Amino acid sequence: MRPPEFWYRDDFSSRVLAATLGPLGRLYGATVSRKYRRQAPYHSTARVICVGNLTVGGTGKTPVAIALARILQSKRASAAFLARGYGRRSPEAIRVDPQIHDARVVGDEALLLARAGPTIVAANRAEGARLAERSGADVIIMDDGHQNFTLAKDLSLLVIDGETGFGNGRMVPAGPLRESVAQGLARADTVIIMGNGSPSLPGFFGPVLRARLASKQRLDGLPLIAFAGIGRPEKFFAALRHQGANLVEVHAFSDHHAYTATEIVRLRGRAKAAGAILMTTEKDFVRLNVNERDGIDVLPVRAVFDDPDAIGGLLAAAISCP
Repeated sequence: MRPPEFWYRDDFSSRVLAATLGPLGRLYGATVSRKYRRQAPYHSTARVICVGNLTVGGTGKTPVAIALARILQSKRASAAFLARGYGRRSPEAIRVDPQIHDARVVGDEALLLARAGPTIVAANRAEGARLAERSGADVIIMDDGHQNFTLAKDLSLLVIDGETGFGNGRMVPAGPLRESVAQGLARADTVIIMGNGSPSLPGFFGPVLRARLASKQRLDGLPLIAFAGIGRPEKFFAALRHQGANLVEVHAFSDHHAYTATEIVRLRGRAKAAGAILMTTEKDFVRLNVNERDGIDVLPVRAVFDDPDAIGGLLAAAISCP
């Protein structure tokens, strides 16, 4: 789904709609709190680093997880990713093989992670952690999972979008929050703010780091027709403009959108008619089948930390703690 506009607006109709849905949001938040109190988490023999967030939609968790893996690899740690595998059909824990698995089987984010290191997808994170252990991992990087309590964490990092923050501050479906801000921050060791902006972090006194999504690819003057099915497509379109592209058209789809052959043919036709290049995100690209990918360009991005030494020190402490 695409985040409803009223989650991030403060006009009268948005406030009324959010207030109407408020009781459902409080019920949603209560389920997270109940799971936290009742769960007996599995303690892995590997160090567990969780990269999570407090809101639905994209905040940059996956690029951050990949950046952490690269830092850990430089420290000679054997790291594996652990993800739920959004939208996947099979529930069992499996190790992702990009040569044989597609997004329907393991999820789009897992395919991106697998390009950077060994990746396990599992509905049951404890089961996934055991498979990672058997595969030789001494560090597990959870991509998402701050609201999952089946696996104990050694370091919990919260990624927050600096521009949108927590929206209207209400919980799904009244707002974008998965749980209350105070409740989520209380379990965080470190906050990573992505991009510009300084959202309020009530009651949090731990380290606050800054990171941004960057690309080395320049698009100076290139005519593009861009499409994206991510949490916030407008962030992708803004990134293209920042890289100098001439955006002829943009087409936004819902997060994790499963493209049809008809949609791809239509997009190709519009690009050809406009004499433009068709471009999408890495996450969208892996959801396309091999035949659909031909002629579609991708803007590769990576998470860059303003203070690399700070995040490096946090990871070193986490993997060396007794």
